Amino acid sequence: QVRVAESGGGLVQPGGSLTLSCAASGGIVNSYGVYDVGWFRQAPGKEREFVTAISWNSRTYYADSVKGRFTIYRTDAQNKVYLQMNSLKPEDTAVYYCGVRRGSGPGYDDGSLYESWGHGTAVTVSS
Repeated sequence: QVRVAESGGGLVQPGGSLTLSCAASGGIVNSYGVYDVGWFRQAPGKEREFVTAISWNSRTYYADSVKGRFTIYRTDAQNKVYLQMNSLKPEDTAVYYCGVRRGSGPGYDDGSLYESWGHGTAVTVSS
């Protein structure tokens, strides 16, 4: 079973930057299997939406709304995935969740395909 934990959320002013981290361990993550790690977010009163994902071999995918502002990367030695968020906007305010799914490629943006989730970390962009 994969265990997932996010950290790094907080309050930041518009235009500012924040880095979230996702620590994943156990199951397929420790067995060098094929898997994706994705970031999703859910704003108050809205449905969860895809933000970005990175495959086991570091292929990256981004939602149009964050392209050019957000960067996802990983450190295999620590089994951690980071989400660097720059030029933050008030509409980026949400709880950010990290998820892990078996497999890779098509479906990286479908939250229902992710099997393990963290509890989320809140990001508030406000002046």
